[in-house]
Amino acid sequence: MNSLHSLLASFTAAPHRMFFFGGMLQSVLAMAWWLIDLGGRYGGWYAPPAWSMSPLDAHALLMIYGFFPFFIFGFLMTTYPRWMNGEEVERRHYAPAFVLMLGGVLLFYVGLVGGASLLQIALVLLLTGWALGLHALLRVYLRARHPDKRHATITTVVLVLGWLLLAGFASGEPGLVALAKTGGVWLLLLPVYFAVSHRMIPFFSANAIPHYTVVRPAWALAVIPGGALLYAALEFSGQHQWLWPVDLAMAAVALYLTWAWRLRASLSVPLLAMLHIGFAWLGLALLLSAAQSLVLLATGEFILGKAPLHALVIGYFGSIVFGMATRVTLGHSGRPLVVDRLIWHLFLGVQLVVVLRIAADLFPAHGHGFIASAVLWLLCYGIWAARMIPIHWLPRADDKPG
Repeated sequence: MNSLHSLLASFTAAPHRMFFFGGMLQSVLAMAWWLIDLGGRYGGWYAPPAWSMSPLDAHALLMIYGFFPFFIFGFLMTTYPRWMNGEEVERRHYAPAFVLMLGGVLLFYVGLVGGASLLQIALVLLLTGWALGLHALLRVYLRARHPDKRHATITTVVLVLGWLLLAGFASGEPGLVALAKTGGVWLLLLPVYFAVSHRMIPFFSANAIPHYTVVRPAWALAVIPGGALLYAALEFSGQHQWLWPVDLAMAAVALYLTWAWRLRASLSVPLLAMLHIGFAWLGLALLLSAAQSLVLLATGEFILGKAPLHALVIGYFGSIVFGMATRVTLGHSGRPLVVDRLIWHLFLGVQLVVVLRIAADLFPAHGHGFIASAVLWLLCYGIWAARMIPIHWLPRADDKPG
């Protein structure tokens, strides 16, 4: 009993412990469910399962709103007090948010086989947990008197928007569901991940790369989120042939920062390189999107399918999650900020997942690429989760609180 109490006390000692656990669990569950669906539709292993929701909609919801947000909330609840010299998020605020969000996600899987009513209850739980998490962040944000709240302003605003998009998804109205799928990527995830990258990658790099000059242009915080808003508007209105100017403008910023932040120099420090490599996918994804838009304008053909989307979601968001969660898990558990060969090779495996998924979009005839990328995702994220999750249940190695 004392041992169980000790584990629970450690698990609930800091918000990132609970939320990262949820995200790592979801990295396995969400893709395992998707592989089950792919096995029926493309593998011919059994009759395609009959779900209570369109599998494409369910996949989008589980990844956009049921996987990445656990890491977002866990990270921001940890960093908001440090970004703004604010008060720490208290357990009474973050623990209920986590329990409701995780409960909603787990019930969602039950609802996929048990009926639409369970799906609705699951989404209400997820929305309630999200709202409580927002409340916890807003307490820090509004009470802090730090003069620079730019990054926190972006992440706070888009998390509010993300809640509204998820509520629209929960309504089941086709137009709102479509808006939530587009907006979740461009109005929620991209602004959050770019704001975090802009704030943290130069900071971490300055501590690891000799003679490093911090480059953190304020105008980039306007170009990328602003471009993402315009992109979402064009895509939702079906103007895909006019995405290329927006893509190229954002790509120019991303590629400039990839160079200015010294991707090549980061490769000597694997834990840092994960963040730089992940960020490099942003520029590549936007170039792919620009190429597709230009070809569509010239020929009327949609040649790359969802390859640009998966380069962004798996390449950028997925790689940053892997690298940032690894860094925070190690650093906030009192362990050295060093990754072993296994974790580094698992990260490289995630890069192969991106390549396989892009190839599957380019050559979708048989669906084998979809299955191969899902299997490799499960292998890489599954082993990673098995290595990282136990750390969240154990006291800090340096005996410090948190």
